Amino acid sequence: MTGILVVAEHFDGLLRDVTLEMIGAAASIKDGLGGPLTVVVIGHDAEALANAANREGVDEIVTVASPDSHFDPALYEEAVCTVAEARQARLVLIGHTAAGMAFGPAVAARLGSGFASDVFGLSLEGAEPIASRGGYGGKVAMDLAFPDKPVIVLTLRGATFKAPEEAGNASIVPFAVELDAVPGTGRHIDYLPAPPADVDIGKAEFILSVGRAVQEDKNLPQFAALAERLGATLGCSRPVADSGWLPKAHQVGQSGTIASNCSLYLALGISGAVQHLAGMKHVDTIIAVNTDPEAPIFNVADHGACVDIFELAEALEREFN
Repeated sequence: MTGILVVAEHFDGLLRDVTLEMIGAAASIKDGLGGPLTVVVIGHDAEALANAANREGVDEIVTVASPDSHFDPALYEEAVCTVAEARQARLVLIGHTAAGMAFGPAVAARLGSGFASDVFGLSLEGAEPIASRGGYGGKVAMDLAFPDKPVIVLTLRGATFKAPEEAGNASIVPFAVELDAVPGTGRHIDYLPAPPADVDIGKAEFILSVGRAVQEDKNLPQFAALAERLGATLGCSRPVADSGWLPKAHQVGQSGTIASNCSLYLALGISGAVQHLAGMKHVDTIIAVNTDPEAPIFNVADHGACVDIFELAEALEREFN
């Protein structure tokens, strides 16, 4: 088996950024692995999305028409397995997203493949793919090999790999997969959009993020005012959002938003759970403030201080005054 199959992810008629990032990751190892780089686009109007996936390094774009315009993991599982087997793919790349994790493990199980999730590094050892991901709660980085596995399925972390900027000249080929009778499919009833947000964490260049050390919601205005004075966007960890102290749009992390455009991240009272690190550990400069010197956040921070976040906020306020 040779070649790479990238499964395109899209929403509301637009290709998601993680698709182009996966193409970039695949293109970086394509020559060493051997074989073509194929992108499969599955959807009700797949051909309309194919051109957006036609980037440098892509050899072929396969379009699979689905009977419904809404995402269905069972349909994706069937389509990806069929295309992967037909193209004899050595490596299948899927986004490490809510959608990707809904069908990626099932694809790996059906293909009898090696599997790794939340991969943030992709390389070759000889002609064998090596996947890098976190382990032990994000405290170490592990390189995983897949000996004796003819197929490997990986879910790749977003905002990690560089997307190719140049357009490609891939051929676009329709591929027929019988999806009407796929068992176990769901029925889409309605789509409820997220409430309007006053922030866009994904586009923010400077984020001041607070964690459970903020203690209660009545303390948040102090840090919101500090973020405004510093010219930062106010973010938070999952416990703060789950408590309803800040809207979900402010949450940074695997189940929140990836800080994909951030260059400076100030983490106040955040322990650094692996789910939160997934949303910000790639940032160029990370400053962590936590009273616990053993907090995992310090493992990824460029600068850190073991001080109380309220004392720090008050000191900064005095400095401004």
